[in-house]
Amino acid sequence: MTWIWYPADFEIWLGNRFNNRRTERGAMFPPFWKQDSHWVTVEFSREYDLEQPETIRIYAEGRYNFMFDGKLQFGEPKEWLVPAGRHKLNIKVHNQATPPALFIEGETIQSDDTWRVTHEDKIWIDENGVAHGSGIYLKPGYWHFDTPSNRPSLFQLAREEWQAVATHVLTPQPPDGHSEEKNTTLLVDFGKETMGYIVLNSIKGHGIVELYYGESKAEALDKEYCETLDKLEVEEGPRFVVPESKAFRFVQVVLPKGMAVDSISMEYEYLPQDPLRSGSFECSDEELNRIWQIGAYTMDLTTREFMMDGIKRDRWTWSGDAIQSYLMNYYLRFDSETVKRTIRQLRGKDPVTSHVNTILDYTFYWFKSVYDYYQYTGDRDFVVEMYPRMLTLMDYCLGRLFDGWAIGQPDDWVFIDWVDFPMHKRGIVCFEQILFSKSLETMQLCKDLVGPLSDLHLSNLHLSYPNVNYGAMAERLKKKIDETFWSSADLAYLHALEPTESPEKLILNTQVNKFASMFAILYGYADEKRQQEILHHVMQNPNVPAITTPYMRFYELAALCQLGMHDDVLKEIKTYWGGMLREGATTFWEKYNPEMHGDEHLTMYGRPYGKSLCHAWGASPVFLLGRYYLGIEPTSPGYASWQAKPHLSGLEWMRGTVPTPFGPIRIEVTPHKVCITTPKKIGKGTLFIADKKVKIEAGQTKTIDY
Repeated sequence: MTWIWYPADFEIWLGNRFNNRRTERGAMFPPFWKQDSHWVTVEFSREYDLEQPETIRIYAEGRYNFMFDGKLQFGEPKEWLVPAGRHKLNIKVHNQATPPALFIEGETIQSDDTWRVTHEDKIWIDENGVAHGSGIYLKPGYWHFDTPSNRPSLFQLAREEWQAVATHVLTPQPPDGHSEEKNTTLLVDFGKETMGYIVLNSIKGHGIVELYYGESKAEALDKEYCETLDKLEVEEGPRFVVPESKAFRFVQVVLPKGMAVDSISMEYEYLPQDPLRSGSFECSDEELNRIWQIGAYTMDLTTREFMMDGIKRDRWTWSGDAIQSYLMNYYLRFDSETVKRTIRQLRGKDPVTSHVNTILDYTFYWFKSVYDYYQYTGDRDFVVEMYPRMLTLMDYCLGRLFDGWAIGQPDDWVFIDWVDFPMHKRGIVCFEQILFSKSLETMQLCKDLVGPLSDLHLSNLHLSYPNVNYGAMAERLKKKIDETFWSSADLAYLHALEPTESPEKLILNTQVNKFASMFAILYGYADEKRQQEILHHVMQNPNVPAITTPYMRFYELAALCQLGMHDDVLKEIKTYWGGMLREGATTFWEKYNPEMHGDEHLTMYGRPYGKSLCHAWGASPVFLLGRYYLGIEPTSPGYASWQAKPHLSGLEWMRGTVPTPFGPIRIEVTPHKVCITTPKKIGKGTLFIADKKVKIEAGQTKTIDY
């Protein structure tokens, strides 16, 4: 028994509230892509066959009408006696402010995922007043709103009181709290990056309080250029909580003349997680342990209503950031609900008028994220739910091709990465073709999984390119990529076909960078021989420009691990992420360049504090250490089968847990022994260690000497 709504409408509504909370210098900063809205009228229907009568109670978010056995009833009945026998219930709920939602409470008649919902009224009425036709009925959306009072529109994250670790008086408070001479300025330090609501305690006096937030001390002290600030009217009283959450470690608080406070604390805001189902990692290297812990904390801060990019900036859902968060999540919290919410929110509604987040590559990541989710969870129902939206989004992509290539149109953003070297993103970019080909493969996998849609459903989608053989199209594109971009001289994929003054003429840009080549490894597009050529001539070539964002380091190091370079990758994790720790990081950053020093690390986008110092894509080691060192991954959807390929890479020992739909797999590794404990209902596993291949059954602890 739970609140139900039209699928994805809650996520779309919540996403609008979420994405529009961003502020810069006290001004609201909405996202610059299309924001959809929920359907304002939704019909909920269900048939029941009762052995005995029962009374139901009806709760709705919005105005509603109630139709019993096809007959509209008076008013908005709160209770209804349903006689024994077969009966049909139809309830239409209207709400423009929040998603129409329904909660039915009865002995056997209860709102759950067996109900069906539609937003459409494809009905016509004949001359006798008889209605004909119907809409397309779908399974409803639902989450954990399981009581009448726990309404979806009231959803809030949890809060917890935290105290500051230090408060520095920059200009002193008057002893009596009532001096009219000058303002009082305090610098409050919470010890590490965090997110929540500043609290003023035991307030004497009243007036405008100024708060200048900083991920760094320098930012909090810089009133002119700090990214976020508040100026709020505060009255005398026991406690004042700032109304909007902010990200900070430091806060400069300026109290007006005549005002004093006893202390400043915060309400830490977070999404509760189950530690018993979570992943863990520990090893003989204390720095590596610290890197994993900071990565996990970074992920927890950026996993909220949705998986967002950074807690200070942007505080938005971005598909390229999110797909990495999903993968890290599968090795940390296995929070499948937040993954689904984020995927739904990013996709939005039809008609499609732009790429996801307006970015070509982010659309392609979105497709892959749906099947990745299925691979880790085995949740086919979610793929079935999303597949119609995959079809219409792919239809949009197919309508914007140039000679079969994915190309950035004038209103598209081709992102790839933030780079520190000259690299244009015009024309037919090899990297984008590899992502597009993977999207087509994903479409075929999901099409085979879902099966045929009804004619009514297909006609409702209004596809310009129906009945596409996505698998065959992917194979053709892979062949074109190989023929056009692979250089046998450079032993690398070249960057792009560039446009010229003549639209029909394209020139091959022979720049070599890592992006296309490492994704060819990750997606299995390069055979073993080519993989080794890429390793030596691209990945390990000092003349190929280095990647400096954690965003693409995620893929670079994953590709190297797939090539067996675990020892080198572990050193790089310690150098790169350890470098951030040595710079004082308490969460991982949007970008890190070891050649920068001091406050240079805070700058980005031409702003002195524009860089996010808590960015989800910075938490890559959570995924890398779980996937490639503990070495556990599903080999069929939902861990129906799985494998463990642990790599110590010079560590004296390591141990950890990897979450699955059935509970965590526990593994401990030393140079001569592996011990694995599996949950009871998981599928069969295979351990690969040294030259051994050992079968692992469910619900056992097994120790293997090697």
